Amino acid sequence: MKKATGRKLSLAMVLCLSFTMMLSGCGGNNNTNNAAKTDPPAATEAPAASNTQASPEASEAAAAGSPLDLAMKGEYKGTKVTMFGPFVDADQVKFESSIKEFEAKTGIDIQYEGSKEFEATINIRVDGGNAPDIADFPQPGLLASIAKTGKVVDLTGVLDQEKLKANYNKSWLDMSTMDGKDGKIMAGIWNRSNVKSLVWYPKKQFDDAGYTVPETWDDMMALTEQIAKDGDPAWTIGIESGAATGWAATDWIENIMLRTTTPENYDKWVKGELPFTSPEVKNAVEVMSKIWLNKDYVYGGTKSIVTTAFGDAPKPMFENPPKAWFNLMGNFITSFFPETAKVDQDYDWFYLPPIDPQYGKPVLVAGDIYAMFNDRPEVRAVMEFFTTGESIKTWVQSGGVIAPMNDASLDWYTSESDRRMAKLVQDASTLRFDGSDLMPGKVGAGTFWKGMTDYVSGTATLDKALEQIQSGWNN
Repeated sequence: MKKATGRKLSLAMVLCLSFTMMLSGCGGNNNTNNAAKTDPPAATEAPAASNTQASPEASEAAAAGSPLDLAMKGEYKGTKVTMFGPFVDADQVKFESSIKEFEAKTGIDIQYEGSKEFEATINIRVDGGNAPDIADFPQPGLLASIAKTGKVVDLTGVLDQEKLKANYNKSWLDMSTMDGKDGKIMAGIWNRSNVKSLVWYPKKQFDDAGYTVPETWDDMMALTEQIAKDGDPAWTIGIESGAATGWAATDWIENIMLRTTTPENYDKWVKGELPFTSPEVKNAVEVMSKIWLNKDYVYGGTKSIVTTAFGDAPKPMFENPPKAWFNLMGNFITSFFPETAKVDQDYDWFYLPPIDPQYGKPVLVAGDIYAMFNDRPEVRAVMEFFTTGESIKTWVQSGGVIAPMNDASLDWYTSESDRRMAKLVQDASTLRFDGSDLMPGKVGAGTFWKGMTDYVSGTATLDKALEQIQSGWNN
C-alpha cells in the first residue's frame, strides 16, 4: 500500500527503508521522498477549459444526462484524461486495475502517472500551467494550499450534491470543503481511506486468556491494569522512525482529542486557532500519559517507546505466549505482521473506545482526495465515476483499503476484519482526517513530532513540550 498515515508515514517509510532495509514501502499515505526523479510530464493533449466556468460542451451534456451516464453510452470514446498521483509500484498496478473496466466500457483513456515525488512536483506543475486533469492528494493540507490560488475546479456545480450526500458520511463532504480564492469550494472527492482508530491484538491468545474486548475507555484501562496484574504489559508502543521519530505519537493525541473535545475544537486545533498550550490539548496528552508513562503498562517501559521502531512494536504480540497485547495503529500496520499470521484468527482489532459519551464514536482516518484542474465533459465523467464504490471495488477485494462510499458493498471485503472496518467508517458519528497531516509541515511533521518525542523521552516537561510544539505555528 502507498500510504497509511499521510505525509508522516511517507517519510517514515523512506527512513525505515534506508535504515533497516527490512520494511517494505507501505502505505500510510505515501513514500514520497526516496525515488529517482521522473521525466517532465507531457502536456495535456486536449486544451483545458476554464477552472471557474463550465464548458459549453459540459452544459449540453448536463441536459442529456450526467457525464457518467453519457460516458457509459460511449459519448466520450477516444478522449483522454490525465491523472497524476503518488501511486507507484504495487499500488499503481492496483489503481490501474480498478479503472480498467471503466476505460473499456467508456473508451476514455485515463492516463495515470505516478511519482514518489508527487508532493514536490504537483505544485510545480500547477504553478507552471501544466496541471493534470485530475490529481490525487494523500494530504488534504497540500490540496487546501493550492485551492486558495483559485486553480482548483469547484466541484459544487460539477457533481450532483444530493447523490454525494447519499453516498458519503457528511464528515467526508465537510472535509472536502476548503477555502478557494473567492470563498468556500468543494475542492475534491474522497476515493479511498485508511482507518487509524484501531487497537490490534493477538486474537487467539486473547480469547484463550478469557479477556473481553473493552467497550469504553474505562473498560480498556481496567483491562490494561488486569493484564499488568497477570504479569504482562498490555501495550507495545514504538515511535522511532529516524528523522521522522515521533509521528506515531501524533495519532494517539489526535484520537484522544476527538474523544475529549468537540469536532469544532479539533478543527480549530488543526488550523492553529486552538493552541497546543490550551487545556484541551494538554488534557489529551495527560490522558495518553496514563498509559505511556506507566512502566507496568508498556512493553520495555516508557524509555523503550522512543527507541522502538513503529513497525517493530507489534512483534511481542506474536510471540507464544504474547509478551504484550495491544498496539494502536492504522490498518497499514498489518504489513509489518508476520507473514504466517492470519487475520480473524491470529490477530484482530477493536475500536479505540470513546472517553466522553457526548462525543459519540469518532473515527480518525487518512485517505486520498481527488481534485479536478481542467473542466471538460470527459473529466467530469471520470470524477463522477470516482465517487462510486465501483471505482475502487477491485482494490477493496485485493485488501488493504477501505472505501469511503456507502454504495461499496461489505461483501467485497475478503476478511471479516476489513468488513467491520468499513462498517465502522460508515457508522462513525464523526470522521476527522489525521490532524498532523493537515497542519503546516513545520508543525505537523516538525515541532509536533519532536515535542512529543522530547516529552516521552523525559528531556522536556509537558508544558515545555507543548510550548515547543506551538512555536512551529508562531514561526
